[in-house]
Amino acid sequence: MPAPTTEQQLEKRLNERFVKAMATYGLIADDDRILVGLSGGKDSLCLLELLAKRMRIQHPRFEVAALHVRMENIHYESDTSYLETFAHDLGVTLHVRTTGFDASTDTRRSPCFLCSWYRRKIMFNVAQELGFNKIALGHHQDDILHTTLMGLFYQGQFGSMPARLKLRKMPLTIIRPLCMMREADIKAYADLRGYQDQKKQCPYEHDSHRTTIRRLFSDIEAMNPEARANMWRALNKAGKMVEE
Repeated sequence: MPAPTTEQQLEKRLNERFVKAMATYGLIADDDRILVGLSGGKDSLCLLELLAKRMRIQHPRFEVAALHVRMENIHYESDTSYLETFAHDLGVTLHVRTTGFDASTDTRRSPCFLCSWYRRKIMFNVAQELGFNKIALGHHQDDILHTTLMGLFYQGQFGSMPARLKLRKMPLTIIRPLCMMREADIKAYADLRGYQDQKKQCPYEHDSHRTTIRRLFSDIEAMNPEARANMWRALNKAGKMVEE
């Protein structure tokens, strides 16, 4: 029997962590209707691919669709036709919406915060309009751990982005099925699969505390390779990964 290829090994590792996350945090149940936030980046493309493939197994039985939100006043650009083809090839319907905001109306907030807030607002509205009960976001383990450090250093709070979060004011639950995956694995898989990059990158993507924290976390891992596992264990012990 030939040895597994690099792509097969990566796909197996990602799928195992995807399935483990579903079981550990109860992310998906029978008859769920899941709307995936498809930004066009490697993480959301990987998320949609894994969910679409899992949907065909029919255990549990669930439905997947995707939503791409365009921002009128942020100068980056995704190839919508590529996203439509990508979703179609997976047997998934893609919805596209456009929104925008005026950063001058709230100078206390960064453009990154406002962009994220308005995107979420559109996602919540579309999900309810179309009858979805869950929203899947492409945050991976690195995102979650970086957010934990940001909360500690900038807000004095220990917490993060939960793998499963039930919203209190809406009949929606946010899930993060990539929560147990390393960003490096997702990037390697995206390269092997030939995911298309966004046509223009966000001008603010390197102008934030998150970029600083990313570098700091890399230094911490270099000093102590067990730091990632220790932080993940601490979040789970503190009950921060599921919020009902």
